[in-house]
Amino acid sequence: MKIILSTRNPSKAEQIRAMFAGSSVSIVSLDEAGIEGQGIEDGNTLEENALKKAMFVYQQNPDVWAMADDTGIFIDALDDKPGVHTADWYGESKETEQITHWVLEQLKNIDNRSATFRTVVAIVSPDGKHNFFTGEVRGTILQTPKGKTEPHMPYGSIFIPDETDKTFAQMSLEEKNTFSHRGKAFRQARIFLETLL
Repeated sequence: MKIILSTRNPSKAEQIRAMFAGSSVSIVSLDEAGIEGQGIEDGNTLEENALKKAMFVYQQNPDVWAMADDTGIFIDALDDKPGVHTADWYGESKETEQITHWVLEQLKNIDNRSATFRTVVAIVSPDGKHNFFTGEVRGTILQTPKGKTEPHMPYGSIFIPDETDKTFAQMSLEEKNTFSHRGKAFRQARIFLETLL
C-alpha cells in the first residue's frame, strides 16, 4: 500500500518512514509524489489542520491514500499556548534555532516548565473517509538547549519527556519513535492500515 504523507519536512518524513519499516505500507512525501503546493493550516484544532493537509493530497489525487499530522505543544504556564499555533507562533520563515531561543525567552523567570506535546494523525482513504489517531506526551521545557537542533524541530532540544532524561534532540530515531507524541500517534495509524491489508 502506498500512502502519500502531506509534508515537505524531511526530518518528519524520515521519522515517520522509520515507524513503518518492515510493513507493507510505503510512505511517499509530497515532493516524492510530485505534488506542488501544500494544505493550508488555518483550522482551530489539531484535528482540523491534520485533515486539511490530508484532504489537500486527496483533492490532488483521489485515487491514493493520504496521511497528514499536526502537532502542537501546550505550555501550562502560558495557558496552553501556543497549542494549535505552534508552527507559526513566532511568525513564519524563521530559522529553527531562532524559534528555540525565542520560546525560551517567553518562559524566562517562569518556574513551571511543564508542557504537553500532542500529535493528531489524519488518514483519508480513496473513498474520502477519514480516521484520526492521537498521541501525547507530558514533559518539561529546559532553560537551555541540549542536543543538536534538527531543521524545523525547534522544541526538540528543549523538551524532555517525563519518561526519560533526554531531549528529543539527544535521542536516536528509534528512541524518538518510542517516546514521542508523534511516535504514539503513528503507531496507531500503522496498526489501522495494516488491518486493511
